[in-house]
Amino acid sequence: MPLLSVIIPVYNESKTIGGILEKINSEATDKEIIVVDDGSTDETAKILREVKYNNLKVIHHSSNRGKGAAFLTGLSQSEGEFVIIQDADLEYDPNDYHRLIEEIKSSGVDIVFGKRFQKGYKGLFMHRLGNKTLTALLNLLFKSHIADYATCFKLARKNTFIELNLAAKGFDMDVEIVCRALKQNKSICEIPVSYSPRTYKEGKKIRWRDGLWAMFYMFKYRFL
Repeated sequence: MPLLSVIIPVYNESKTIGGILEKINSEATDKEIIVVDDGSTDETAKILREVKYNNLKVIHHSSNRGKGAAFLTGLSQSEGEFVIIQDADLEYDPNDYHRLIEEIKSSGVDIVFGKRFQKGYKGLFMHRLGNKTLTALLNLLFKSHIADYATCFKLARKNTFIELNLAAKGFDMDVEIVCRALKQNKSICEIPVSYSPRTYKEGKKIRWRDGLWAMFYMFKYRFL
């Protein structure tokens, strides 16, 4: 059984999927890599067929179901003690895996988040502002002290993810994970990670309407 399962939901990321897989594979942690191609219509599937790693599993959705659905597919096929979500766009550095694993082992918490937006951040101002606003709302609703709820890097034991009873199909999976964890009184800690945000021109998919949906789901998971 590998120590870590890296689950990569991917949709139309032909420009970066090869690069991120190379980075993940070269990172030293004992791991399996699970790519869930969520109905890509570009060259992503072709590129994945050409990658030959012994620790790589590739699963294809016949249609685009959403990031959350892709993660759940990957989770169902994972065998590692720990699970982490990895975006395919090169924004997050796989070399942070070992730090996240060391933190969850040493602290004994249920979930570790990789906290972005450290000193020197040069990404999109509106994304950072939106994240701060949404994180503040989350903390108000749940009386929590999270600094970056929307980070992709969320690491936990596989059983912990299963216990959350996740059902979100789209980008709201990030909201659902943290809200369900807080409602179940799961312990969460955050450590800084590397983050190199891309622009819309480079393919960033999050839009302002996703922020409105995030607010909706925060209220939903808090009161329903």
